[in-house]
Amino acid sequence: MLLALIFFLSSVAMAQAQNLRGKVSGSDGEPLIGAAVTIVGTTRGASTDGSGNFAIDVKNNETLRFSSVGFISKDVVYTGQKTLNVTLAADNKTLNEIVVVGYGSQVKKEITGAVQTIGYKELKDLPVTQIGQKLQGQLAGVQINQTTGQPGKGMNVRIRGQLSVSAGSDPLYVVDGFPITGTIGAMNPDEIEDISVLKDAASTSLYGSRAANGVVLITTKKGKGSGTNVSFNVYTGIQQVPMKGRVDMMDAVEFAQFKKESYEDAKQPVPVEFQNPSQYEGKNNDWYDALIQKNAPITSYNLSITSNKEKSRTSLVAGILDQKGVVLNTDYKRYSLRLNSAYDISDKVTIGFNVAPQLTYDNTPRTDGDRGTGILFNALHTWPIMPIYEADGKTLTKFNRFPASTGNIFAYPNWVRSAQELINETTTTNLLTNAYIEFEPIKGLKFKSSMNGEILRTKFFFFNPSTATSAINVAIPTTAVSIRQNIENLSWLNENTVTYTKTLLEDHKFEILGGYTSQYFRQESSQIQADTYADDRLPTIQGGININRGATVSGVQEWGLISYLARLNYNYKGKYLLNAAIRSDGSSRFGANNRWGIFPSIGAGWVVSDEAFMQDIPAVSFMKIRASLGEIGNNNIGNYTHYALINNTVNGVFGNTVAPGASVSSLANPNLGWEKTRQFDLGLDLNLWNDRVNFTYDYYLKNTTNLLYSVQIAQASGFGNFNDNIGEIKFWGHEFAVNTKNTTGAVKWTTNANISFNRNVVVALAPGIDRVYGTFHITKVGQPFGQFYGVIADGVYKNAADLANNPQVPGRSTVGSIKIKDLNGNGIIDYGGNNDDRTIMGNPFPDFVYGITNNVTYKNWDFNIIGSGSYGNQLLVRHIYSTANLDGVFNMVDGAKYRFRSEANPGLGMYGTTVGGGNVTGIERDWMNSRFVADASYFTIRNITLGYTFTKPSKVYKSLRVYASCQQAYVFTNYWGGPNPETSAQGNGQGDGGNLSPGVDLSNYPVPRTFTIGANFNF
Repeated sequence: MLLALIFFLSSVAMAQAQNLRGKVSGSDGEPLIGAAVTIVGTTRGASTDGSGNFAIDVKNNETLRFSSVGFISKDVVYTGQKTLNVTLAADNKTLNEIVVVGYGSQVKKEITGAVQTIGYKELKDLPVTQIGQKLQGQLAGVQINQTTGQPGKGMNVRIRGQLSVSAGSDPLYVVDGFPITGTIGAMNPDEIEDISVLKDAASTSLYGSRAANGVVLITTKKGKGSGTNVSFNVYTGIQQVPMKGRVDMMDAVEFAQFKKESYEDAKQPVPVEFQNPSQYEGKNNDWYDALIQKNAPITSYNLSITSNKEKSRTSLVAGILDQKGVVLNTDYKRYSLRLNSAYDISDKVTIGFNVAPQLTYDNTPRTDGDRGTGILFNALHTWPIMPIYEADGKTLTKFNRFPASTGNIFAYPNWVRSAQELINETTTTNLLTNAYIEFEPIKGLKFKSSMNGEILRTKFFFFNPSTATSAINVAIPTTAVSIRQNIENLSWLNENTVTYTKTLLEDHKFEILGGYTSQYFRQESSQIQADTYADDRLPTIQGGININRGATVSGVQEWGLISYLARLNYNYKGKYLLNAAIRSDGSSRFGANNRWGIFPSIGAGWVVSDEAFMQDIPAVSFMKIRASLGEIGNNNIGNYTHYALINNTVNGVFGNTVAPGASVSSLANPNLGWEKTRQFDLGLDLNLWNDRVNFTYDYYLKNTTNLLYSVQIAQASGFGNFNDNIGEIKFWGHEFAVNTKNTTGAVKWTTNANISFNRNVVVALAPGIDRVYGTFHITKVGQPFGQFYGVIADGVYKNAADLANNPQVPGRSTVGSIKIKDLNGNGIIDYGGNNDDRTIMGNPFPDFVYGITNNVTYKNWDFNIIGSGSYGNQLLVRHIYSTANLDGVFNMVDGAKYRFRSEANPGLGMYGTTVGGGNVTGIERDWMNSRFVADASYFTIRNITLGYTFTKPSKVYKSLRVYASCQQAYVFTNYWGGPNPETSAQGNGQGDGGNLSPGVDLSNYPVPRTFTIGANFNF
């Protein structure tokens, strides 16, 4: 009996789990952090700590599976050992990676379109506030410019240079399968797992009438690994505006000297204020610098929790960003949360639910814009002899106005006071959510239905007190103005797809997708404006004496979209690839006779390296040739443009009585449709020397037709314009990208470089119209889009003989005034009219854009440096229109010191004489000329980061990485017009810098250099 009991207890002990400890390393001997250790056939698992160590309870004869991203998994049968050290071989083959594409995913090797991806590994260590900043310089054919340094704003994305006359040019952003209605500027970058950029028709056609500008697919973090993993990332730093690149303006002494000389050259009495310029020594007032904070703080916190269990996967990311801007009184805060969950109800049914609420608060004075709207632009123009503070050095002046006898014809408010007292607050709450169910009744057949929702509410509050303003020539006190605006957006999308995957005879692989989607969008907006306040401390609507009825408005915008889509993916032996897709969109934005559009595409690929004849070329580890052709669209043409619109503010006269009425303000066009883009792409993917070098090349050719344009019509119709689809723009370009593993020993060094050449030309506009004018531009048939347009400056008239022997502006040219090239050869200088000497004088589009990223690791150290740039593009320097106004009504650029003063003192030929007043100086001031255009080529070191990882776990954490980083480290450029050669004001299609007027520098908010230190904890 006793022997039987002993035998039984021994058997139980043998069946009990034993505690196994060990270490998981890579083939180079380095520990693998976060590697998964699972027991096959069970829900039990663990992950390695910061030193690659693990501990797990395991029973005899159970199979342990060791896996880590980028390494080949290994299975080991447990036979009772106490410790176990495992080495995983690196998986150098990235061709079997799963890449997110439209409405699904695909093995990278089998993709036939132009798709570029960037994953969490490349994104995670960049401490920036916007997604666009993480992508700069890392994607071929994708130009991302930071046009303004305003917190949370300014990222301008163009894929393959796509643009439109008046429709939108931004790509379509799809977040977890949901095409959102706005941009991703406010999205927390830490929520992102990977990004796929779809560039050609074969990869974008499933998005139909919204895909002409390219598609950016964003996948957020999901539950992965094993067990529960917690990480906490924090960084803090300061932002500064470098002195390099700031506009070189005259100081107080130089400006007074300029004014003194101007009066002397004109043989006029010098006002007492300028008779002794040295009196301003040490009294310079740099108004621009006074608006800049020397050290603006920034802090970010992000908490991530992921859980992966047998039946459920969950990810939670919570973030807080607190950023002070480098301009006075600029605040930006973002609070974000994202919860992604998926549950396996059974072996055949999976459900998921994602929710992402977000709150942002932004208060930024009116910094960006032209004279009268942007305080930074205005600050450049303010006389430096005008004091910022009263005599006590502490109290801000109210406004400055020297006597008119000094040439001061403007009242200058105190811009520092304006920055501090103007309220320009925007509070935005946003909710993205989706739920889905996926059913797989038989192997290979999947049904998926999802419901997506987006709710966005924006509250805007502007208050201009009586003591401040953002406009030049407004005396203080001024009329106080208050604006309150509310916008509510609601969008929902229902998608239903079925996918069937089947392999026949081992070599023929098919995937068939079919689907139906419907989307609805509604926006409600209201605005009320009041003015004339008795007390600035009560900026409520009720506190205003007057309600501005013209600026008090409300409106509703709606659109709907119904779509059918289908796709076939086929490959034979994994080396002959075919992709065909089609989508049909019915949109409320189109006319009744043109409501539906069809968008087909086809792509093919050949994996040449799988052919037998390539086996004798061991240097080539992979080679694929691919080509695609298709048509996509752009429905971003606004709402109701095809209707005959009514103006209900028209009054009618009946006898002696004025009665309110309404009239038709525009003609209907039932044939109005979407812009169409036909695109061809030819690509090569080439990996060499066991994937040590990966090279990608793409050539594309696309034609955009049916451009939405307001065509002029006969006045006899009673209308001036008519919205129609006209014209054609041709785009083409070359894209090169190369990834290299430079070293693979103890020091690992990889490089990612790319360069893109994008071109466009206007093929046609409206019948009878061969050119369209922007503010400072021309869009002309046979030329690239939006070229700078004006006269060509050719120095100054040096003497009387030079004046007599060269064409002149009748009645205005004089010795010392600006000389202009007579391009039409008629002997005089004409500006406008039939005999016009204006011509194309510059190009806002670069010859090429490029980027380079280097990553170096050595033991626990990591180093990253990213740079990007453009070459050959130009900017129109808008402030020269006034800061080089030789009348001297504004402060002057420093170069005006070297103007023409006499035949013996001709200056440098850039600026002419001040003698003659506006009749002479107005030519170079008011006539758009080539001196306004500057080379804006640049190369910017975007990021430098040095980090160290503590792999030895503590009682607090499993691993810890600390780092120091510098963003916008240095800008190499010869651009003299301002601190930001990437700027282009108002890239929204409206006004200067819009679609017809790209590349205008309006002295926008500067992009700061940011120094941060941070820590990444894994628990």
